[in-house]
Amino acid sequence: MRIGVPTEIKTQEYRVGLVPAAVRDLVAGGHEVLVQSGAASGIGCSDEDYRSAGATIVTKAEAVWGESQLIVKVKEPQLEECARLRPEQVLFTYLHLAADPAQAQALCRSGSVAIAYETVTAADGSLPLLTPMSEVAGRMAVQVGAVYLEKSMGGRGVLLGGVPGVPPAKVVVIGVGVSGTNALQMAHGLRAQVTAIDNSVPRLRQVDALFHGTVNTVYSTADAIERAVAGADLVIGAVLVPGAAAPKLVTAAMVRRMQPGAVVVDIAIDQGGCFETSRPTTHAAPVYTVDGVVHYCVTNMPGAVPRTSALALNHATLPYVKALADLGWERATREIPGLAGGLNIVHGKIVHPAVAQALR
Repeated sequence: MRIGVPTEIKTQEYRVGLVPAAVRDLVAGGHEVLVQSGAASGIGCSDEDYRSAGATIVTKAEAVWGESQLIVKVKEPQLEECARLRPEQVLFTYLHLAADPAQAQALCRSGSVAIAYETVTAADGSLPLLTPMSEVAGRMAVQVGAVYLEKSMGGRGVLLGGVPGVPPAKVVVIGVGVSGTNALQMAHGLRAQVTAIDNSVPRLRQVDALFHGTVNTVYSTADAIERAVAGADLVIGAVLVPGAAAPKLVTAAMVRRMQPGAVVVDIAIDQGGCFETSRPTTHAAPVYTVDGVVHYCVTNMPGAVPRTSALALNHATLPYVKALADLGWERATREIPGLAGGLNIVHGKIVHPAVAQALR
């Protein structure tokens, strides 16, 4: 099969769909890989690295999109990229369609098959292709939150871990799945006062055991969230409903009652965000302020650390890329457990139930 790897064109997105090591494995398996020149410059990999791995380097994006049967990307295709897709092509990337009806419509018009990383499932119900980026985003959320708490960045002027005699910052993490747990680990490690909120008591028990009782655990209700965020310095939204839009758990009224200079980081923004006041931002302009509260809502957070992110993502996606190339999408989605869950759009129809419900 001919596999195409275009340069990502989303604002300040430096990751790449396939790293040279992955290309080498695919070429060894008898496949041809077309890589757009400079596609991996953001992670420090040159065209020569790809040539050495067996790839064919092409100068223009049109050649990648026009000549490939399987397109492997990182972020959702921009509308100009959707227009390049053809009915016989398969697109394998993050899509997050529930929050992006325009992209969904464009993909339907293309007639292509669109398989989303974020809805591929494992046997235990986990999301193996979302997990590595959730880990990155969760850890990054605490880093960026700490930066924007600085007074010069518009924050309250609070050091996350405090110092002897001065209390640490109060950090609230809403949703303790993969990204939320990673955020908890970072905030706890920096000696912040940390509260975890979730609607699963078994998950809260796991968090309590993991941190030996040193993280506050709170069952998620509107009242509990309102009380927690009102006194927080940093609130991290890490809510996920696979394939569906994120619920708005923090209302605009709750944000108005937060402390001036507090910071919110909405990891759920790819799925529409879990703060009512959230709107998508970019790495070029990552924050805005509502009622004195700094909002960081970048839709491709892991793109800020592309080398770490691209390598972690490729470790997870490569087995699925191999399956799609070896078997074709129809047979692969029948035979590979969980890959069928990645099917979002097939020849003009939205086939994932949660995506269809969200876009209804």
